[in-house]
Amino acid sequence: MEPSLKTAVAAVRRDTGLPVAFAGAVDPSGRLYPITATAGCLTSVLDGLVIRSGNGLGGRVLAGARIQTVTDYLHDDGISHQYDGPVSQERLRSIVGAPVVVDGSVRAVLYGALRTSAQLGARTLDAMQLSAQRLAFEIAVSEATARRLRAVETAALMRAARTGPTRPEWEEVRIAHAELRALAGSVGDEGLRRRIDDIATRLTAASPAHERPALTAREIDVLALVAIGCTNAEIGVRLDLAAETVKSYLRAAMRKLGAHRRTEAVTLARTAGILP
Repeated sequence: MEPSLKTAVAAVRRDTGLPVAFAGAVDPSGRLYPITATAGCLTSVLDGLVIRSGNGLGGRVLAGARIQTVTDYLHDDGISHQYDGPVSQERLRSIVGAPVVVDGSVRAVLYGALRTSAQLGARTLDAMQLSAQRLAFEIAVSEATARRLRAVETAALMRAARTGPTRPEWEEVRIAHAELRALAGSVGDEGLRRRIDDIATRLTAASPAHERPALTAREIDVLALVAIGCTNAEIGVRLDLAAETVKSYLRAAMRKLGAHRRTEAVTLARTAGILP
């Protein structure tokens, strides 16, 4: 997310006219974030500063998931003052913090600041909100792209398992897979999702029938992922299955193959021509 944060910080300065801007991405716990992107600062005291939920202006933004402002940070009675030292060294007075909300969760916090005490107007606050919304959209698109990439990687593996790596279909999988990887970096492209769906459709087209032991498609899917070292939990994420369902498919495949261990099932499936 770092390149996106730096771009958003630059946009805050440009669109609000505020001389100082900084930002941080919320960690997976949702309770804190370090400041990792700054612009217009006089010192490095904000770099790496960890903001915790409820503490200071940014912590209040994180806890409440809404934009917050102070006219004079060091003398504001509505916030706690754990971060007065760094704020004082940077000589910041009026500050606005805006949450970046994706799927109902605060994923980052953007700040803009003045070194004088002044009431920040509606135009400034609107520009902050817009910057936060743009970053939220970019994060959402990036994560959707990553999810689609994982799905297509899984689809490519399943395709290989069912057709064999020497068949012409596998070349199509490799071409489409490479194309998707190239597209994954262009998250700003409005046609990206449509193009990804087209590629995914090509990858998941039905394969010709083959002579093989009577394993179901899902049992083969699970075995193919076992073959590359995935745990049951990882298989569940890739195939969107519950862990118990993965175990059930694996047990069924092992029974049909006459295997007693996961590794033995993979070996037998390869011998039978079920896996490449």
